[in-house]
Amino acid sequence: MEQDLSKLCIHTITTRDWTLETAVEKYLEKGIHGISVWRNYIESKDMREVRDLLESHNMKVVSLVRGGFFTGLTKTERDKKVEDNKAAIEEAASIGAEMVVLVCGATPGQSMEESRYQIREGIERVLPLAESSNVKLAIEPLHPMYADTRSAINTMDQANTLAEYFESEYVGVAVDVYHIWWDDKLKDEIIRCGKHKNLFAFHLCDWRNPTQDMLNDRTIMGEGVIQIQKIIDYVKEAGFDGYNEVEIFSNRHWAEDQDIFLDRIVKAYLNYKY
Repeated sequence: MEQDLSKLCIHTITTRDWTLETAVEKYLEKGIHGISVWRNYIESKDMREVRDLLESHNMKVVSLVRGGFFTGLTKTERDKKVEDNKAAIEEAASIGAEMVVLVCGATPGQSMEESRYQIREGIERVLPLAESSNVKLAIEPLHPMYADTRSAINTMDQANTLAEYFESEYVGVAVDVYHIWWDDKLKDEIIRCGKHKNLFAFHLCDWRNPTQDMLNDRTIMGEGVIQIQKIIDYVKEAGFDGYNEVEIFSNRHWAEDQDIFLDRIVKAYLNYKY
């Protein structure tokens, strides 16, 4: 089998216990040049040094993860979150990341409609900085099981509608198979996303059956119930030619030898046609 890893990207959270420095070295050993950096891996670091590390290893920084969480019961809460998102945009620009992934937020005690309004307002407030910094904002719809506190944007239709509202080349959508595989309108919504040139990111993993943890029990592609090739084909039909980002939260896999885990990811990745 031909080893084409040119569009493979790994999120640093996937190999959670590796430092950024270790992750860069280990990914490179496998021939992986795409990386999406989670913000906790660069906390308290000098952004110039982070960028130098990534550039010196010829790593393509696909995205910075994550921004969002715009909602809140008070204006003070929402203002703090806007400032945090501005900081994320500045960090992304500093390390050479082309986008910030947005987990948009939801707040118990207020309606979903109010949370969605606050999300739109939050994006409006940070968009000028994103545009001037040449950093895209990728709205990631999350599975409805996270609608209580993580995101009031739960379907591709909601994500597309929100992205289209801005009519900006800097606002689009991140498609994560874990969150949207169940949607009966999925193909139409992915094609819609492509038509508007809003398909910014594509995330891969699989849904373990039975799932033991709502957050940290994802698995490697091909080991769960998602029809991954079908979704890859939808994304291709929509014109996507970016990186395929593996993002796995898994207590089981984090407990494994991470070198073996990464080998298994690469092997699974090569089973699909992109």
